[in-house]
Amino acid sequence: MVCKVNKVQNVSRNCIVCGIESGLSLKTQFFEVEGGLLVAVPHIKDGHQSFPGRMHGGMITALLDEVIGRAYQIEYPGDWGVTGELTTRYLKPVPLDKPILAVGRITQSTERLFFGDGKIILAESGQVLAACVAKYFRLPIEKIAGDAFTHTDWFADVRPAPESIALPDGLF
Repeated sequence: MVCKVNKVQNVSRNCIVCGIESGLSLKTQFFEVEGGLLVAVPHIKDGHQSFPGRMHGGMITALLDEVIGRAYQIEYPGDWGVTGELTTRYLKPVPLDKPILAVGRITQSTERLFFGDGKIILAESGQVLAACVAKYFRLPIEKIAGDAFTHTDWFADVRPAPESIALPDGLF
C-alpha cells in the first residue's frame, strides 16, 4: 500500500536516533502517514554495526523505541512519553547496506500511559526484520528534560521529504 505523507516530524541536535549534528546518530527522518502510522527512515552507517554487515541490536531497539514513542504525537502533538517497558523480537539480521524503514503505531492510550508496537522492514521487499511492543508514561517535557529542552533542541527537519511511502499490506 502506498501511504501519503501528511507531516514531517521535528528532529534534534544530539539524539542518537534523530540528531542531525551527532556523528553517532542514525540521523533518522520521521514521517506521519495515512492510517495513524509513523514511518522512520534511518541513515545507517558502518559504525552502527554489531557483527560485520549487521545492525547492532541496541540500535535496532533504539530506533523502534523512538518510532513508537513518537507515533503518539500524531494524535497528541506536543505530548511526550518516557519509555517504561520494551520487548523487542529480532527476527532476521538488519543489514547495513540496504534501506530499511521503521514503522510505529499507538495501540492504546490512557490518562497516564500509552502503548504501541513497531516493526523494522526492508524497504524494497517489506520483509519484517524486527518487531517491538512498548509501554510509555505520559509526561510533560518539563518533567522529562527540565529547562534543558529549548527550541534549539527540537526543530523542523528541513531535509527533502517524499510525498508518499510504500508499506506492505497487512503490516500490523
